[in-house]
Amino acid sequence: MGRWEPNARERLQRSALALFAERGYDSTTAAGIAEGAGLGKSTFFRHFADKREVLFDGQELLNEALVAAIAAAPAEAGPYEVIGLALDAMGAFFGPERLEWARQRQAVVQAHSELRERELLKIASLTEAFAASLRARGLGATAAGVAAELGGLAFRAAFAGWIDPDNGLGFPEVARRELAAVREAAASLD
Repeated sequence: MGRWEPNARERLQRSALALFAERGYDSTTAAGIAEGAGLGKSTFFRHFADKREVLFDGQELLNEALVAAIAAAPAEAGPYEVIGLALDAMGAFFGPERLEWARQRQAVVQAHSELRERELLKIASLTEAFAASLRARGLGATAAGVAAELGGLAFRAAFAGWIDPDNGLGFPEVARRELAAVREAAASLD
């Protein structure tokens, strides 16, 4: 691949994932990722702060989609409906073209405690975006916090279900199923 070719960011991500699988996360360098993508090291650092961020790219866009979906929800929609709409919006980030990459990425993340910690921070950020958006809709702080935690739980379960090799459903379908399971479990606590 020539340095002039487009999609440097995607090329870097593909290179990183291939090298993480081949050499391991700890043995892979930013320079090696750039070289594998046919790019210079400085190009890597124009796109990513470090090699860890290659795996977590897009968090801000995911949070923005969630916030926009919650803000656009009908005024009369209840918290579970709003969460469902937000999970539907996240489906744009988890299409069939990203499935294999997501599976490989998750294998790398699960194999390294540093990356698992970063994943937890990502989920915390998503949960806070849920809570802040629900509060902005007028839901009280405690109710918004509980709903956000349930939304985060549904998201985590949906992502795990979506990348499961035995799953044949798209992310929105898995997310709706998991949200229904979370809702049922929460109701059973009474």
